[in-house]
Amino acid sequence: MIYVIGVIGFLGGFMAGQLVLHFLLRHRSTEDLLHDKKLKLIYGTLGWVFAIVGCYAFIEMYKLYFGG
Repeated sequence: MIYVIGVIGFLGGFMAGQLVLHFLLRHRSTEDLLHDKKLKLIYGTLGWVFAIVGCYAFIEMYKLYFGG
């Protein structure tokens, strides 16, 4: 069951990361997003960080509340 919770947390974190990226990058042009390597590195990594943190948070909450 903990694997299911981990996957749900990962997907939830990834979606939260995408929402944050949408908010942070709303004033950037498409040309900037496609060609600026610094933006790709920083904001690309940020989405994965949110996903990993979401997975970890959901697993820890599961352990706390259900003793898994």
